[in-house]
This record gives sequence, structure tokens and C-alpha cells, in this order.
Amino acid sequence: MGGGARQLAGYLAAVAGWLAALAAAVLPHWRQSSYAGDAIITAVGLHEGLWMSCAAQSTGQVQCRLHDSLLSLEVHIQTSRALMVISLLLGFFGIIVSVVGMKCTKVGEEDPVTKSRIAVAGGVLFVLSGLCTLAAVSLYATQVTHEFFRESIVPINARYEFGSALFVGWGASSLSMLGGSLLCCSCPAQERRGQQYQRQSQPSTAREYV
Repeated sequence: MGGGARQLAGYLAAVAGWLAALAAAVLPHWRQSSYAGDAIITAVGLHEGLWMSCAAQSTGQVQCRLHDSLLSLEVHIQTSRALMVISLLLGFFGIIVSVVGMKCTKVGEEDPVTKSRIAVAGGVLFVLSGLCTLAAVSLYATQVTHEFFRESIVPINARYEFGSALFVGWGASSLSMLGGSLLCCSCPAQERRGQQYQRQSQPSTAREYV
């Protein structure tokens, strides 16, 4: 795969990961009611996300309510919120920076080395964005798992399990890190040739002084 095609593939994968991370952050399905156990004790399905909680009745009616107080939220929700916001900001700046540094754009064509370095910087931003998304989703999933398996008087079919937004977040982090890694492979060609020339010329120069 050529450098330009690799950059384009990495950019498209990273943008898809950023859009998926945005969808995961907005969706109220980070955890949902568990239907494990012998019987379903309620006809209402509960879903909770970072910003709101929803109740879906068996009739199809869905009611959602935003989390009113920030300080009253649990620590893992606040931390996941902050990490997802940071991830989206890093991905947004990565989209802008990568467009400037990609070979298929006309910006900065007179200096291809600097242009490639800008593409690498955009790739680093995408990788950091993916890591933040991965940390947020994994932290939330760890808390859901802990609450599900801990000893409690709450019956197992009244507890919560993983929601669909967690899987969307894991997929988003994978795409962002994959796309960022491909962009980071855009090593400046001129700089590599210069380094190879310096390595080849150093031994001959040393022999001349001897």
C-alpha cells in the first residue's frame, strides 16, 4: 500500500472511530436491565448512559430523564464523561490536523517533509483519542461487572449488565487507534533519505581523516 493510500485509509478509519465515539457518548445505553434469572420481575427496561437514564415500557413507550446534578453522580460516571469529552476533542483536532498533513490535499505541497510530520501529529492525536475512549468504556464496564457480581440483596434479574454503547465504544477506540497508527507510519521520505545518506557517508569521511 502506497503512502497516500495508507494515509487515506488511516484517516477514514480514524474518522469512523471518532463518529462512533460520538455516538457512544450520546447513547443512553451504557448499562441496561439484566434479564438473567428465572423470571422477569418488571415489564420496564431501564437504560442508563453518561448523560441520561431511560425507561422503556413493554408498550413501546420510552421516557428519558437527564442527570440533574453533576456532583451527585458516581465517580466512574464523572470520570467516563471527562474521558469521552477529552477523546472527542482530541479526535476533532486530529481530523483538522490530518487533513492538512495528508498527501492528497493541496495544503503545504511545497514542503512535503513538514506536511508528513503534520500527518504524523494528527495520527498521534487519533491514537490518544482512542486510548481515552478505551479507558472510559473499560472503566464503566468494570464498575458494571463489579456491581453485577457482588453480593447484594438485589435479585440478579434486577441488576444491570453491559449496554450496546459499551461495544460501540470499544469498536470506536479500535478504529481510532488503527487509523492513527496508519497515519503515524507516514514517515517523511526526504528525511529518511537524508539519514541514510549520512550513515553511508560517515565511514568514508572517517577513513579520509585517517
